[in-house]
Amino acid sequence: MRAAIYYLLMLLLGFACYKFGQNLLRKPRWNENGERTEGLVGPVGLIVITGTACYLLFAFVRALVRGEVPCVGKTCRSQIYTLAANAGDYWANMFTLAWLLLGLSYAVYVTLKIWFRE
Repeated sequence: MRAAIYYLLMLLLGFACYKFGQNLLRKPRWNENGERTEGLVGPVGLIVITGTACYLLFAFVRALVRGEVPCVGKTCRSQIYTLAANAGDYWANMFTLAWLLLGLSYAVYVTLKIWFRE
C-alpha cells in the first residue's frame, strides 16, 4: 500500500510539473510590463541540471546493462540491488532514476524552449 501511495504521489508531482511548464510555454515572450518571461532555471542552473541529468542517464543505462543498481537514498547507502536477487527494489530504484531524469530533462527542455522562441 505504501508503494502505491509513493508512485501515485510521484505521478501527481510529475503532472504538476508538466502543467507548470506548459503554463510557462503558453505565456508570451514579453508580459504587459515589458519584462521577459523567465524559464524554470537560469544559466548556471541549466548547466548544473544538465550535468546532473547526464550523470543520471549514465547511471540508468549502466544499471540496465549490468543488471544492478545502487540504492537511491540516504538510508541505504552502499547497497546494490541486483535484478536477479532483489527485483522489486531494483525496479523501484530504476523508476526513481528514470523519474528524476525525465523531470530534469523536461526542465531543461522548457527553459531552452523559452530562451530560443521567436
